[in-house]
Amino acid sequence: MTTRGQDIVSIIKQQIEQFGLPVTVADVGTVIEVGDGIARIHGLAAAKYNELLQFPHDIMGIALNLEEDSVAAVILGEDTEIKEGDEVRCTDRIAEVPVGDALIGRVVDPLGRPIDGRGALKTRKSRPLERIAPNVVMRKSVDTPVQTGIKTIDSMFPIGRGQRELIIGDRSTGKTAIALDTIINQKGGDLICIYVAIGQKVSKVARVVATLEEHGAMEHTVVVAANASDSVALQYLAPYAGCAIGEEFMEKGKEALIVYDDLTKHAWAYRQLSLLLHRPPGREAYPGDVFYLHSRLLERAAKYDDEYGGGSLTALPVIETQAGDVAAYIPTNVISITDGQIYVETDLFNAGIRPAVNVGLSVSRVGSAAQTKAMKKVAGRLKLEMAQYRELSAFAQFGTAELDKATRAQLERGQRITEILKQPQYAPVSLENQVMILYAAINGYVDDVPIDKVAAFEANLYRFMEANHPKVGKAIKKEGDLSQKTEAALKAAIEDFKKGFLTE
Repeated sequence: MTTRGQDIVSIIKQQIEQFGLPVTVADVGTVIEVGDGIARIHGLAAAKYNELLQFPHDIMGIALNLEEDSVAAVILGEDTEIKEGDEVRCTDRIAEVPVGDALIGRVVDPLGRPIDGRGALKTRKSRPLERIAPNVVMRKSVDTPVQTGIKTIDSMFPIGRGQRELIIGDRSTGKTAIALDTIINQKGGDLICIYVAIGQKVSKVARVVATLEEHGAMEHTVVVAANASDSVALQYLAPYAGCAIGEEFMEKGKEALIVYDDLTKHAWAYRQLSLLLHRPPGREAYPGDVFYLHSRLLERAAKYDDEYGGGSLTALPVIETQAGDVAAYIPTNVISITDGQIYVETDLFNAGIRPAVNVGLSVSRVGSAAQTKAMKKVAGRLKLEMAQYRELSAFAQFGTAELDKATRAQLERGQRITEILKQPQYAPVSLENQVMILYAAINGYVDDVPIDKVAAFEANLYRFMEANHPKVGKAIKKEGDLSQKTEAALKAAIEDFKKGFLTE
């Protein structure tokens, strides 16, 4: 039989074998170039932006550049198995992540695959990583506080549910510590937390998870981790995956809090990805859409109107500055997107003022709208006292001999308030205790306490109030207000405590 005859026979055989089978159409392409985690594919005319692509050896990719005659895809995982000429298929699935209550207490990667060694996730629902942010009609103004348990923040820079508050500062100044304290303080509350680690060392992520477990906070927390050793594509996807997980809780009418630690590394990952995809570089080699990278992420944090379930997603993005330069490209971008920033400073941290929050440069643009009435009553005066102290302390550096009595008294009070605002890590303070100690500070009850005894004064006051006047704390917690009756009881209790404390 001739070669032509054999070909015809094989085609007929194939047609007989496939007779009656359903016809399936798959969009198929061919790898023409691969390297640095990027594959350039010829074909795939029907590929969609952010669509998952199936490579050989069960390797997945995401279509990012849709060009006229080719598609550039980023490979999720090892690219060593992929070679030129390999077949690539469209999956008709946009990049998505599993969502739901099953993720609480787990550590997952940006594709929702568990990496904590505790078995598979039992979840039925997935959500796309990217989504348009809720519009103005669906939103409600921010009016409920997120209690961080950190005195400086809850009193002067309150964070509301649905707000986006930036934590910014140099490396090793306690940015992650503020975020972790906030998560730990939600224990026993109604706030579900998501911690997104982007481009961090595996050891640091393990330490964070161990800390959360130790303080019983993993019971209400999901950790999404794209480590420094993971591909740049996973680091780019991590915050969007965390946001999609948080949105699921928000749309069910629940309250969620998400920490992006940190968006500087996210911008670096995106810059690397863009340069590999041959997108034109702009300022500092970042692509032109680096602002949109973070704006479309942070705009998804919102407080829903009651008509849409009343849920909320609060975002705490973290940005790392270089030598305190907040005017750099990425920091200014994110500052302009968020509703305020908590600025932590190296000099304050080294001086032992921790959390090292710079009270002058930090701000919350939602502010007192998201504060309880009790905290409002003490915090207004506190801000004024601290502003006056900052102004006077600049002059006082030149010598205190010429200062009048009132100025000296103002400086003394400022020093004591600064001592009160210091707080150890992983030791959040309840709302009622914060109100009590700040009330004592701004009303002059701490003015004659030696500076080195202020911490002891605070600790003993909490114990004294709990043992002898528990009704005062309960009233502040229940009412969220400092009524005349409660204030009178608090005043009498502090005076009573102070007599005993000074005698000791």
